Amino acid sequence: MSAPLSSRRNKLAPDPDVRCAILDAASRSMDDHGVRGLSVAAVLERAQLSTRAFYRHFESKDQLVAAVFLEIARGETQRLRRKMANTQGPVEAVAAWIDGRLDVAFDENTEFRLRRLSLEAHSKAFSSAEMVSPAYNTILEPLVEQLERGLELGAFEDIVPATAAKSIDGVVWAGSQRRLATHRWDRAEIRERVLRFCLRGLGVAAETIERVAGRDAAASA
Repeated sequence: MSAPLSSRRNKLAPDPDVRCAILDAASRSMDDHGVRGLSVAAVLERAQLSTRAFYRHFESKDQLVAAVFLEIARGETQRLRRKMANTQGPVEAVAAWIDGRLDVAFDENTEFRLRRLSLEAHSKAFSSAEMVSPAYNTILEPLVEQLERGLELGAFEDIVPATAAKSIDGVVWAGSQRRLATHRWDRAEIRERVLRFCLRGLGVAAETIERVAGRDAAASA
């Protein structure tokens, strides 16, 4: 008996250039319409590609959205690593990560699409966790690394780095969300509150917290 026709066909392998074209078109579509307004048909029209080309690279719209979130998260993670690169130790590196994430809400130079898609990603964190988890975990990676380093060096006490990172992100997001929603609150005040709360939770010495979280700290400039 001959093999089914479908199994005899040579399935085309994914093409990195085509995948990038789809991601770029999807990213621009999400800039214009948000995740809810994203249409696969509109993405393909923008990219001038066929439905067949889409399904060679993605199984669904949700998988496409997850891939866009991940690409943006990778760029954001590189930015955070640059901010953390020249810090004196793990406590200062954690503070730099927090400062970097506060940029999304407070720095007018932060890319608008990062701000908008951060809001969208957080809104889907519970309803569509599988869509945003890879991006979320990517952004947390440099923070987890510094928490692990600080635990080894004795700068932090009795923490589980992965869990602590999620808690820190939650505190940062709470302050950022209030700013994004109301356009009020002073960055220095929110920064100080977030840092004091998070560093106390990590078991950082009081004098170190005072130095890092003080209103006149250089990192808040």
